[in-house]
Amino acid sequence: MKVKKIPLRTCVVTHERLEKRELLRIVRTPEGNVEVDLTGKKNGRGAYIKRDIETLEKARKSKVLERHLEVSIPDFVYDNIKSVIENK
Repeated sequence: MKVKKIPLRTCVVTHERLEKRELLRIVRTPEGNVEVDLTGKKNGRGAYIKRDIETLEKARKSKVLERHLEVSIPDFVYDNIKSVIENK
């Protein structure tokens, strides 16, 4: 029987390689909006962060998500990401 390969992705904040389901994908859509991608299939430039409040706060302070997505991210987007992490 063939063993199914588990997809690994790298967190842009901690640089840890984790399973895709342990990370949260943040997407800059072609229109320029920043959204949380729960399906992992939305169109646009994506970045993965660990599903952890501390990691999100590090990303907010260091603006690493803004650099990866090449767009400025308003505070309400970070609040939206935080609510998604808390409701996992």
